[in-house]
Amino acid sequence: MTLRQIAAELRRQLTDKYPETEIEGFSRILFRHYLNMTPAQAYLSQDNELPTEIERQFFTALDELKKNKPIQYILGKTEFYGLPFELTPDVLIPRPETEELVDLILREYDRNAPLTILDVGTGSGCIAVALSANLPNATVWAVDISETALNIARRNALENNADIKFLLQNVLTDNMMGFASASLDLIVSNPPYVTPSEKTQMLPNVLEYEPHVALFVPDEQPMVFYERIAKFGTKCLKNKGRIFFEMNEAYSDELTKILQQYNYSDITLRKDMNGKWRMAAASK
Repeated sequence: MTLRQIAAELRRQLTDKYPETEIEGFSRILFRHYLNMTPAQAYLSQDNELPTEIERQFFTALDELKKNKPIQYILGKTEFYGLPFELTPDVLIPRPETEELVDLILREYDRNAPLTILDVGTGSGCIAVALSANLPNATVWAVDISETALNIARRNALENNADIKFLLQNVLTDNMMGFASASLDLIVSNPPYVTPSEKTQMLPNVLEYEPHVALFVPDEQPMVFYERIAKFGTKCLKNKGRIFFEMNEAYSDELTKILQQYNYSDITLRKDMNGKWRMAAASK
């Protein structure tokens, strides 16, 4: 088959499941991954015959897409803040909103600042690695409850030459997680923040494939991670240290109250590119 025929087959078989723009995005990603072609190169080569093995890989990916499997898990990789990341269904797929959180942090600090940073619930390591890559004098720590996730994060750090110290810790049960008082300049977290009652609003590719332990919190305790991390920050942040969160837009008021309760100052909330309240920052 030719590239033109492959693209047509992707459209034909996926039209009932995905918007046209998303199908076009799949084609671009697959051409780049399997053929190392830009969209322009693919267009100029669209009548070229594909090797049988490459054709087989395209149809294997197509079968997975028809099952709602995210393309990032099909290919086992993605890009975050301009950096390559390995992915498996053991970790969340990094979102553009999380890139905005990283960007917010980087705009507040000098590139050469000698910071000590902690990423709570690191998952794939995307936040920690992006910060380490852009703050070369920072000491970056990353914790997660999942050893499997930490192994993926370690490989991502190695791939991107990021020197990160990883720890297996549960922020809900360990008050200090081994950190000394007033030892951190910055804490950042994108914790689980989706409640089970919100499942009806979620897409099948998220519900069926992404790790629920990294997504969901109980309906009766939607702010449990924010409360615990904010409390941890009162002990382990330096004076004037900063805390940054990605958050559920439905609970922006609750997060503000928690930060006020623990006497944080300079509390600011920011909207993401879609106009949703998604980021919070505050000072100790």
